[in-house]
Amino acid sequence: MFPRMLSKTAMWLFLLIIAVLILFPVVMAVLGSLKSNQELNAGTSFLPSSWQFNNYAATWVQAKFSTYVVNSLIYSLGGTVTTLIVVSLAAYAFARKEFPGKKLMLGIYTSMMFISLGALTLKPQFELMVSLHLHKSIVGMIIMMTGAGGSSFFIMYAFIRSISKDLDEAAMIDGASFAHIYRKIILPLTLPAIGIVGLFSFRSGWNSYLVPLVFTMSQPKLQPLTVGLVNLRYGVAGAMQSHLMLAGACISMIPMLIIYVLANKTFMQMNVGGLKG
Repeated sequence: MFPRMLSKTAMWLFLLIIAVLILFPVVMAVLGSLKSNQELNAGTSFLPSSWQFNNYAATWVQAKFSTYVVNSLIYSLGGTVTTLIVVSLAAYAFARKEFPGKKLMLGIYTSMMFISLGALTLKPQFELMVSLHLHKSIVGMIIMMTGAGGSSFFIMYAFIRSISKDLDEAAMIDGASFAHIYRKIILPLTLPAIGIVGLFSFRSGWNSYLVPLVFTMSQPKLQPLTVGLVNLRYGVAGAMQSHLMLAGACISMIPMLIIYVLANKTFMQMNVGGLKG
């Protein structure tokens, strides 16, 4: 009995330490966003001596945060929708069809997941968008946000493969086409995987900085929140506006927190499905 209680106590203590380490930077950011710039830069106190809630209003007005937030939502939601369409169709084709070069393509795609190309892909991507005349448009940015990495494809691919092919065969006997099976059978059964892929895609688009910076450098009105947040670094007089930057960072966290809360049920469904499998 005692060893069991000891192991339980150790587990809860470990989880508590992890929670503190994760939440501490968030708490510091929220408290810092409620301080004056002078007090924040001085770093002499943990709690604000005077709670500056007007920092959020100043951030929203001074940095035109409403424009940046709308742009980020358009890019993230647009990229999420296109990613779900592309990834689910590709995963369905790979899971249900046999064609020449399938194993080779899967092998290449898998190996490329472990190679970080980073900024090397920016130039060809930019040149492609320029050739298509989409480098100064919202559509071009949404195309660049499509993908969310190879992990999204393999999540959908593994989930579709776990669905019995007997359902496909029964539908084919009734006269259902390949596309009809995808719409009426596969998509409803893969909702948990779609939720996870959508979450990863939205997070990737919302937090993306380098690609939007390059593509919107000459178009300030098209800049997302991550790029606009950097504009708060210096004020009119050239002084660093740390308190406004923290307020903007806290604002940028809100949509992701809402998404994670709403997607909690999807995570549970994926975990239960994994345990059953």
